[in-house]
Amino acid sequence: MIFIGLNVFVYLLQWIIPGFTRELVLIPAIAAYEPWRLISSAFAHSTGSFLHILMNMYGVYIFGTLLEPRLGRLRFTWLYLLSALGGSLGVMLLSPVTTATLGASGALAGLFLATFVVLRGNKQALRQMAIILALNVVLGFVVSGISWQAHLGGAVAGIVAASCIMLIPRSNPQRSKIQLSLLGALSAAMLILTYLAVEAAKWPLA
Repeated sequence: MIFIGLNVFVYLLQWIIPGFTRELVLIPAIAAYEPWRLISSAFAHSTGSFLHILMNMYGVYIFGTLLEPRLGRLRFTWLYLLSALGGSLGVMLLSPVTTATLGASGALAGLFLATFVVLRGNKQALRQMAIILALNVVLGFVVSGISWQAHLGGAVAGIVAASCIMLIPRSNPQRSKIQLSLLGALSAAMLILTYLAVEAAKWPLA
């Protein structure tokens, strides 16, 4: 609910403050000079259609209510933010450097794929989710305006982060310590990759 509230708050500011959206969107060419865009873009949405934020926040609510009770607040927060950063990293690596991207789609894709890991023992749920996943993959390539790069980056980050949490046996007395260590290592690796991608994409100002 906090993440939903933050997204809605930022969306209201986008309507109230002229030009605010331009300061939030991710543009790979200038991310090196304005690095906040790597995260701020994941909390901003298109003001051209309410469906953008409505659909994303509905997805965050659905998968958040599934995941947070199972992962705990700290691990869920970590998963969400890593997925958001993964979405930006996907854009940095795979999109044209002048592309402007915004939305929580990367974070949502991470939550969606993380649910596969968390519910891996529930075959019926996995079959239903696999159909939804296939439809989303097709739409990402067919419908214009959807950043498949952000979806892919967020999905990879989400499934790896969820694996760091869920694949440690409950019987292991060091389970919590191992989970946090793995998440820390994943975070460090993603920050390094993001730095390299940002440096490779930046346009010189001179």
